[in-house]
Amino acid sequence: MHDEQAPDWVIDPSTPSVARMYDYYLGGKDHFAADREAAEKIIEILPNARDVARANRAFLVRAVRHLAGAGIRQFLDVGTGLPTQENVHQVAQAVAPDSRVVYVDNDPIVLVHARALLADNPRSIVVAGDMREPKALLTHPAVLRHLDFGRPIALIMLAVLHFVVDDAEAARIIGTFREALAPGSHVVISHGTPGDLDEDAVRRSRDVYTATTSGGAVPRTTAQVRGLFDGLRLLEPGVVPLEDWRPERPETSLKSRPGAGIVGGVAVVP
Repeated sequence: MHDEQAPDWVIDPSTPSVARMYDYYLGGKDHFAADREAAEKIIEILPNARDVARANRAFLVRAVRHLAGAGIRQFLDVGTGLPTQENVHQVAQAVAPDSRVVYVDNDPIVLVHARALLADNPRSIVVAGDMREPKALLTHPAVLRHLDFGRPIALIMLAVLHFVVDDAEAARIIGTFREALAPGSHVVISHGTPGDLDEDAVRRSRDVYTATTSGGAVPRTTAQVRGLFDGLRLLEPGVVPLEDWRPERPETSLKSRPGAGIVGGVAVVP
């Protein structure tokens, strides 16, 4: 095996998992009744939840394709979620077959599916880890064997930082990763925003996520998300709604139905 042994965690199907809820939004099949029930509660509050998930995946593809085309050959995807179509390694290796990818997640079902997908791909591995413990990830033996932190790496944190409800902790997480990255590395972030939700809808959606494996979620404004890139040089067009980040073709606007928003950007480590 080219990755670590599976953790001895017990899967609790009665506790909704944000990874499996996300899979449900995308039309996947890897979820339990509790995940579907929680996801449907979110869709009732945020009618555009599925659109947000699809916009996030499309942004991932464009960002990774751009980075691989710009010469990045190492990718660290933290909070990867369940494998879908066009995962990081598939997009990057289609551009540059020598690209190396490390996926990180703390959901045991994600780990099982990812290991199966990567069984015949020695340049891509998955490790168990939590974004809230960046130092542990950065010193993880499998990560250090697979990635050279003396060379540029693309750190990918898509739709995960809104599960860190404390602003200072979110900044600490990003800051710890950033300090470990060599100049020329890139940071890719997407993050939920309140969109056109009123305070009651935000509260109800937070209540749903509080009962999940994430323990909570908080939308942040575009300005707050931009602040997560402090110390980095943002690529054009900056932090924008995901459908506006270098679209390759006209994309469906998330404004077509009410709900949350999602913004993101890509930045360079100076």
